[in-house]
Amino acid sequence: MKNKLFNEFDTVSSKQWKQQIQYELKGADYNETLVWESPEGIKVRPFYHNDEDAIATPQTQKEKTFQIVQNIFVFDVEKSIKKAKDALLRGAESIRFTIENESTDIHQLLSDLDIEKNTIYLNLKFLSADFIKKVNQIASAKNTLIYCLVDPIHQLASDGNWFNAEGKDNFEILQSLVSECKNSSFIHVNASLYQNAGANMVQQLAYSLAQVNEYFNKIENYSQPICIEIAVGTNYFFEIAKIRTLRILFKALASEYQFTGNLHILTTPTRRNKTLYDYNVNMLRTTTECMSAILGGADAVANLAYDAIYHKDNEFGDRISRNQLLVLKHESYFDKVDNAADGAYYIENVTAQLAEKALTLFKDIENNGGLLKQLKEGTIQHKIQESAQKEQDLFDSGKEILLGTNKYPNPKDRMKDDLELYPFVKINPRKTLITPIIEKRLAEKTEQERLASENQ
Repeated sequence: MKNKLFNEFDTVSSKQWKQQIQYELKGADYNETLVWESPEGIKVRPFYHNDEDAIATPQTQKEKTFQIVQNIFVFDVEKSIKKAKDALLRGAESIRFTIENESTDIHQLLSDLDIEKNTIYLNLKFLSADFIKKVNQIASAKNTLIYCLVDPIHQLASDGNWFNAEGKDNFEILQSLVSECKNSSFIHVNASLYQNAGANMVQQLAYSLAQVNEYFNKIENYSQPICIEIAVGTNYFFEIAKIRTLRILFKALASEYQFTGNLHILTTPTRRNKTLYDYNVNMLRTTTECMSAILGGADAVANLAYDAIYHKDNEFGDRISRNQLLVLKHESYFDKVDNAADGAYYIENVTAQLAEKALTLFKDIENNGGLLKQLKEGTIQHKIQESAQKEQDLFDSGKEILLGTNKYPNPKDRMKDDLELYPFVKINPRKTLITPIIEKRLAEKTEQERLASENQ
């Protein structure tokens, strides 16, 4: 800060602070007592000081404040339109439609919406050049941009197989759209899979970057924004740093390919720490996760309803999750300051370390054939499983706490009659090209045991 506050106080150096801390510890070891190490191998100190931590990381400037996204699953087009209009009237600024069927009438779905003012995301569960061309025609007529969230690599990693695209190469289909579809963003990296499956932050960043690199290598002359979707957990300051790091690493990679398009970061709270019992605590978790996303510089935030793991979409859950973001934006004023974390020595330090470690892992992936090769060999799956098991062991031993589940559980909670959705990993034996990466919540085993005891 150029204009220092409290000039009447003498400055205290980092060395002086350490000496005082060591004195107060009465002989206990400073490093063993106060320094802890994150799963990413980052040592976190009790304090940070500008005489040793003033790291000049590049600013994470984004174009505008974050947008509030409403998720809508499209089953009935007319009902989806009605729901979208209602959500926009109640504070949503963007709509993310999940579309499973290529036969969905996209013209009808978008015709009555103000897509010039409200960003539209189409989460496509299929890959169709014809469908994306239809979307582009609609966007072109309105002189706007629509995000087609279609990610063949995520499809392979999560399902084990590519999109069923009539035998055509998935990347060739996307390449065929480059020259014609200038009003649709169709390179999408859904990196939420890695966090939800248990990868640590360095892995999440490195795998996201490696996934972007695969698209840069396989699709030429693409100039529209690239959308990266990430999941955010409850390690508050680390998650802020993670999003900042993603922008820094993306900018460095994009410059190598002379890519001048924008990076658009879409965030959503992780499912990994969400719980079936004492489910209202999920609202506390998603609130801090959304705060991290906003302060980290996300362009859009799609909140997760507190009951999303066991209830179908419902008006109450949607309204509460949307209102959480409205409170952060309009009552907490999270939209008033850009780059709020700039100059925070702790966050800057963690950002720099995450960037260094993620870049090292990214280079190792590329030196060993790239992300796709390592997915086919099972290397990525193995590394994520290792990280996930370490976290699971911490949860099982009580060192990682989820209130209401492995700490202070309410034995009177009953959930078996409230399950509209199956909240656990589904096993579907089938032939796949690779071993899929499986998303799994930390509390699943504990919850299954509790559900079984309800019948006794």
